[in-house]
Amino acid sequence: MAKRTKSGLKRMRQAVKRTARNLAVRSSLKTLGKKAREAGATSPDALQAAIRALDSAARKGIIHRNAAARRKSRLMKRVARAGTTA
Repeated sequence: MAKRTKSGLKRMRQAVKRTARNLAVRSSLKTLGKKAREAGATSPDALQAAIRALDSAARKGIIHRNAAARRKSRLMKRVARAGTTA
């Protein structure tokens, strides 16, 4: 049901903006994670950028803090494994 009150319309506008912003952040998290995996142990900067972005997203509530911790753990594990085989 469409909102008709002034406050309801405002909440809808806010939700649209928030959703767009959160989608952009989630997309960038995926990109940073991919770059960190591809760089592997050769570029610690890529890993640091991904971890920083995950922490920031968790702090803002875009992703759950446990999800951020899980992603960081898996990412570090993969990068470490790539470093030992290289």
